[in-house]
Amino acid sequence: MSSSPAAAYTVADFDFDLPPELIAQHPAAERSASRLLDATGADLVDRVFRELPDLLDPGDLLIFNNTQVIKARLFGVKATGGSVEALVERVLPGTREVWMHLRASKAPKPGSRVRFADAFDAEVLGRCGPDNGLFHLRFAGDPFALLEAHGHVPLPPYIAHADGEDDVRRYQTVFAKEPGAVAAPTAALHFDAALLARLTEGGVQQAHVTLHVGAGTFQPVRVEQLADHKMHSEWFEVPQSTVDAVAACHARGGRVVAVGTTTLRALESAARGGQLLAGSRETDIFITPGFNFRVVDRLVTNFHLPKSTLMMLVSAFAGYGHIRSVYAHAIAQRYRFFSYGDAMLLSRAQATRP
Repeated sequence: MSSSPAAAYTVADFDFDLPPELIAQHPAAERSASRLLDATGADLVDRVFRELPDLLDPGDLLIFNNTQVIKARLFGVKATGGSVEALVERVLPGTREVWMHLRASKAPKPGSRVRFADAFDAEVLGRCGPDNGLFHLRFAGDPFALLEAHGHVPLPPYIAHADGEDDVRRYQTVFAKEPGAVAAPTAALHFDAALLARLTEGGVQQAHVTLHVGAGTFQPVRVEQLADHKMHSEWFEVPQSTVDAVAACHARGGRVVAVGTTTLRALESAARGGQLLAGSRETDIFITPGFNFRVVDRLVTNFHLPKSTLMMLVSAFAGYGHIRSVYAHAIAQRYRFFSYGDAMLLSRAQATRP
């Protein structure tokens, strides 16, 4: 067994009972009108999200994930007439090819075709590796254009309604720029243009990374020991301008505030060698208690699923006992959970940065 701090925990340690009615099915009427639990100290304070500028100082640096959610859900039929439900996981750069989850009564064979939305065909090229449940397909045209025209918003499995026009607008950040995600970086959904302007006026700097969120973000950990979990892989990019902004922030004594766990994962992945480096690559980083954070000082994040890797991440960041208290408070105070839910602001438990 590993001697790391994470070895002292099992998956059951990250479970909790959540009343189903607290799972938000729709977003707040206004983005910045959602609730914000200020959990930066021992005393928990109930706030409204638009109060965030009051909790930050001039010289702090907010870093956002500027990925854009694509309409990744498709419905179609096989040549045999059987129905297919699909979720694109990744569009392969510079090609008409995609990796996708396919649900059908019988898996389509390589060389067969699927007709999606009664509008375009896709050829099944095979599986994505022997241990991967994804299928590899080639679309008849540009995947992004076809998905935008014929796809559906890939709402999480715990949202019960079919996607509508409100979801097209609200399951997307106001600064989304780089298409490729199949799930929203949900902590950033609370920001609107007015709030971003107030942060700028208050001297809070802003920067961006890109991490294309995959469907694996919703998967619970199904093994008992954390070391046995195989983390899903996601593509990310940290630009040199963001690396420079982080260095300048820390040099002036400011705090780096990651907006969402995806932003934190991108930054800490880019710093695994000891210092933050610009570039793009894949990450399967699995952050559990005992992780050595190198970049992020504060985290804005939503409330996560029981037994999920994100529950383990926030427990590693803010401290296991503190997170248990935070979640107990949120449930007692009827906060709204998950993608369309409310948010919290956390501070890193470690007193000093390595």
